Amino acid sequence: MKIGLLTISDRGAKGDYEDRSGPLMAQIIGTNTAWEISRRSIIPDDFDTIADTLVAWSEEGLDLILTSGGTGFAPRDITPEATTSVIERRAPGIAEALRAESLKITRHAMLSRGTAGIRGTTLIVNLPGNPKAVRENLDVLLPVLPHALELLSGTPGSENKHRSI
Repeated sequence: MKIGLLTISDRGAKGDYEDRSGPLMAQIIGTNTAWEISRRSIIPDDFDTIADTLVAWSEEGLDLILTSGGTGFAPRDITPEATTSVIERRAPGIAEALRAESLKITRHAMLSRGTAGIRGTTLIVNLPGNPKAVRENLDVLLPVLPHALELLSGTPGSENKHRSI
């Protein structure tokens, strides 16, 4: 599986702020999977830049793009809107599950507006920018990603793996 990790932060893109969520995503993916991190970048909270990057990376054949940042209530937090503009099919259960599990930890989780969806055969998932929240969200997401990505890629027999917890 080929993965893209995209940090969305005005300050991070300018170099005024050290990105901690991107390296953490890479460390968690590297420790828990054999997946290849094919792309990593830090970009500003700019609608067109976000959308164009997601489109380009999905067209490169990435299986999964994880974004970090821009999912809150601040005026420049537009990651969900940019993501929604490029996805072809929504995956609301992912965002719902991430928020539901996060609500067990903090009430502020209800302020997360992250979304998830599919463009072609690429799954795109928005994560919060806070490193603690990134870790907590990946703890929820990682166990289901192999199956989700198999289904997206059309791996024969993948639909037979549906099972209850």
